Amino acid sequence: MNWLLPERVADALPSEAARIEGLRRTLLDLFRVHGYELVMPPLLEHLDSLLTGSGQDLKLRTFKLVDQLSGRTLGVRADMTPQVARIDAHLLNRQGVTRLCYCGSVLHTLPASLAASREPIQIGAELYGHAGVAADREVIRLMAAVLTASGLPAARVDLGHVGVFRALAAAVGLDADVEGTLLALLQAKDVPSLHERCRKFGEPVRSALLALPDLYGGVEILAAATRLLPDLPEISAALETLRQLHRALPDLPLSFDLADLRGYHYHNGVVFAAYCPGFSSAIARGGRYDGVGKAFGRERPATGFSLDLRELTRLAAAGLANGGAILAPYSAADGALATSIAALREQGQIVVEMLPGETNSEGPLCDRQLRESEGQWLIEAINRIGSP
Repeated sequence: MNWLLPERVADALPSEAARIEGLRRTLLDLFRVHGYELVMPPLLEHLDSLLTGSGQDLKLRTFKLVDQLSGRTLGVRADMTPQVARIDAHLLNRQGVTRLCYCGSVLHTLPASLAASREPIQIGAELYGHAGVAADREVIRLMAAVLTASGLPAARVDLGHVGVFRALAAAVGLDADVEGTLLALLQAKDVPSLHERCRKFGEPVRSALLALPDLYGGVEILAAATRLLPDLPEISAALETLRQLHRALPDLPLSFDLADLRGYHYHNGVVFAAYCPGFSSAIARGGRYDGVGKAFGRERPATGFSLDLRELTRLAAAGLANGGAILAPYSAADGALATSIAALREQGQIVVEMLPGETNSEGPLCDRQLRESEGQWLIEAINRIGSP
């Protein structure tokens, strides 16, 4: 059984690997034409660096080991976003707006969901140096463009803002344990337990916390939130940001969820998530995380998103099916055949050359073949019923 892989870790066989790689190239090219520069952080770093700015959200998901050279604790990255923030703040050290993108494997101690891999391929884009709504608008549009380019246009893009809950928690002086409990209840929309936990809170915060699970839906939710939530500056500013994004993104299927607080300890502004048909969980997530670079020597506004390329490829598999390959006979001396094969490969076609004694290709599915006719090599379809 030595060949068995750990649970929720899997090989990508040729067909899947080809789809993943094809989509990776497509999306990195999409980022490039939008001005996002590719960076490649290392697979492991000192643990403190990997967890900077993430609170407790990544600590339990990160594999840890001891560096045999230094004796320090290292971590295998569970999220590339802190690494990219380090690159922006510490290595690039640019004064203006910086747009960066990335793609690579990450490793999780536990799967994020029942069906998730423990080795996602994380791909994403981050924008640093601009604190305005225009930056959030750009990143949300880019996230939607990624899904469209994958053949999976977003059916819904949820927007929220962690500032709403943060203002309510500050108003009643919640300690970390109670705050964590309320976060979990709001995420689960466990209204009965939320009622029980909020009994000792004074008004209007108690009613506001109980209202959050129901503040989900179309743009009318923002008007309802204005009526139901306390008139605190932080809440007013958060709702205005969401209104501005609604006006700035009229062509996207926006909805609003003021109880969506995933990544609460990491994000500090607007958060967003994209959903695709046939998949109940969000396929892409992001948000604003201003100041994360402070620990690396420079505090910068920041917003971005990421997703699992493996999961996206699986969902988009129908639209990413390989076009098939061309089967070529073996001939060591036929110059015309060699020229034809080289020309086809130059065009991006897959050509499988048979070896002596080989009767059929067990690699890429060949749906066409090269046949000689009057001194020319022509492509014809393979008749599966009558072919060897």
